[in-house]
Amino acid sequence: MDSALDRLDAAGFLQIWQHFDVDDNGYIEGKELDAFFQHMLETFGMKEEITEDKIRRLRGRFMSAYDTAADRRLQIQELATVMLPEEENFLLLFRRETPLDNSVEFMRIWRSYDSDSSGYISAIELKGFLQDLFLQHRKSITPEQLEQYTDTMMKMFEKNGRLDLSDMARILDLKENFLLKFKMDACSQEDRKRDFEKIFAHYDVSKTGALEGPEVDGFVKDMMELVKPSISGTDLDKFRKALMGHCDINRDGKIQKNELALCLGLKLK
Repeated sequence: MDSALDRLDAAGFLQIWQHFDVDDNGYIEGKELDAFFQHMLETFGMKEEITEDKIRRLRGRFMSAYDTAADRRLQIQELATVMLPEEENFLLLFRRETPLDNSVEFMRIWRSYDSDSSGYISAIELKGFLQDLFLQHRKSITPEQLEQYTDTMMKMFEKNGRLDLSDMARILDLKENFLLKFKMDACSQEDRKRDFEKIFAHYDVSKTGALEGPEVDGFVKDMMELVKPSISGTDLDKFRKALMGHCDINRDGKIQKNELALCLGLKLK
C-alpha cells in the first residue's frame, strides 16, 4: 500500500476525498464507504474477483484501526493519517491531546482569526491561522507550502471563497453540540432546572456565574444550530445581539445565571 501512496500529495488526497464524500457532509459513510473500499481493492491490484464479503472484511479491518472516533464513518483527518505521507499531512496538526468538545473554545479561536469581524474566515485569515498552527507545533513551512495548504483547505471546506462557522467546526473537529444531550421539552420544572444547571455550568468556562465573550458566543452558536445546522458568523452576531438585549437586564455586557434563567422562564429558587 505504501508504494502506491508515497507519491500522493495534499492536492491528490483532496481529489480522492471529494470523489467519495458524495454528499459533501465532511464524512465518508454508508454506501460511500463501500465505494471507497472497492476503489482501494482495485487500486492495490486485487487480482481475484472483488466481492461484497471482501469489501466488508477490508472495511472492518480498516475501520477498527483508523476510525478513531468509533462512529463508523471516516473523517477527513482519519483518512489523511492513512493516505498522506507524514511530510504532506498538515491535517495532522489539527489532532489535539484534548478534544475540542466545547463551543466556547471554538468561538475563542473563531473570533481570533475573523480579524475583520466579517462573520467569515477569508483565505488570508485562514493562512494566518495555519501559519500560527505550524509555529505552535514547531514545524517549519515555506511560503509556497503555506499557499498550497491554504488553497487546499479552502477547496476542501468552503463554498463561496470563504469559510463559515460550520466549515471551521469541521476543520477543527468540534465535537457534537452539547445541547443535543437535553430534551428541550422536558416536562417538569425540576427536570428543566436540573438541565439548566448542567447547561450553564458547561458554558460558564470561567466559573464566574456569568456568561461573557466567547461563552455567550458558544451558547448562542449551539442554540442556533438546534434549528439551523449551517450558520454564518453574521447569523450568530444578529442572534447574539438579540439575546443580549433581552437577557442582559443590568446592561453589564454579561448574562448572569439568574438573568438567563429568567429569559428561559425558570425560577431557580
